[in-house]
Amino acid sequence: MAFQCQRDCYMKEFVTSVVSCCPAELKHEVNGKKETLKGFNVKLQDTILFPEGGGQPDDHGLIGDVPVLRVTRQGPEAIHFVGSPLEVGQEVQVQVDWERRFDHMQQHSGQHLITALADTLFGYKTTSWELGRQRSTIELDTPSVKPAQLQALEEAINEKIRVHVPVTVQLLSIDDPAVEKVRSRGLPDDHAGPIRIVDIEGVDANMCCGTHVSNLSQLQVIKLLGTEKGKKNKTNLIFLAGNRVLKYAEKSYSTEQVLYQGCLLQHNTLHVDCLLSLKCLGQTNLSLLRDMAVLITQNFKNDPQRGNFFSLKEGDNEFMNIIANEINTEETLVFLTVGEEKGPGLFLLAGPSGRVADMGPRVLEMLQGKGAGKNGRFQGKANSLARRGEVEAFLQQHCKHHTSEEE
Repeated sequence: MAFQCQRDCYMKEFVTSVVSCCPAELKHEVNGKKETLKGFNVKLQDTILFPEGGGQPDDHGLIGDVPVLRVTRQGPEAIHFVGSPLEVGQEVQVQVDWERRFDHMQQHSGQHLITALADTLFGYKTTSWELGRQRSTIELDTPSVKPAQLQALEEAINEKIRVHVPVTVQLLSIDDPAVEKVRSRGLPDDHAGPIRIVDIEGVDANMCCGTHVSNLSQLQVIKLLGTEKGKKNKTNLIFLAGNRVLKYAEKSYSTEQVLYQGCLLQHNTLHVDCLLSLKCLGQTNLSLLRDMAVLITQNFKNDPQRGNFFSLKEGDNEFMNIIANEINTEETLVFLTVGEEKGPGLFLLAGPSGRVADMGPRVLEMLQGKGAGKNGRFQGKANSLARRGEVEAFLQQHCKHHTSEEE
């Protein structure tokens, strides 16, 4: 059986009667948290509120003055979840949230059009789709879609919209030979009654339970935002249809105004200014790093108890090299690291060539890293700095042993 919402997708108000009303619960998500709402499941004689199905979310609306929070399908029945009970047998007026409904109609008809032309132009089959709150996604059975193909597809789609192609709905019996010629991903197990066919004239005929526009011109425009890598060697095609394109453009413009403080015609100038500022900041930062490194090494050199081992764990790769350059590594063994205490990072071992060449591989092993050395320096990446203390102790012991040998 087809519901009134499927027979006339443009009907906004409808009078019907309550068939049943029984207590029920609805699992609901609010701000990422799951809640269970107590309410009632209501069956109506007929409905203009679409129950979710075919990739399309359900409608919202009112039964009388009672908000409908969810509509689902159970076999041939539509189940409306409401917060207040309704009297069985009473006549009620049903109203649909038209803005939500028309948005769903635009996205769903848009999906049919994109799917048909992606198949016609490139042989890319649609394996699933999702009508999201802000954007919709079509899963195509191909590992990639080239930019030129994406552009050609978008042009073909919007050309069909511009020439006002009609969209019609027909009901066929399941044994009608015409059913064999239409596109379908299969019927649900509990399907009953005639087969509903949505026909975009000359473009596509497809089994579908959803609500659709009556002419492609009502889609206004479709924008293909791009693609993402999908599951199992497939590609997700992201799109907006109709009013969503207008809202996206408005939001993008508002964002630009905030970012550029209304100076939308000065993008290039502002971009260059930002790059120059970043360059100046980088130069200033490097200068400060050098000053700090010089100060640290001077304090070390002026310390009469300094010994012949220096260790530090801060800064970045540039900072490590500045430190090593400032300290006389012909006399002092230097061990520097950058990174989280127990996470990955960088290391640098500098000092007398022979000693660094001997100890470098052992340090590399303890830090579970990769690296190489020459000319008195051994450096690389550490998978884990968790044993940094052990490395320090090993190097200090080596320095003491070396000093005692010299004495």
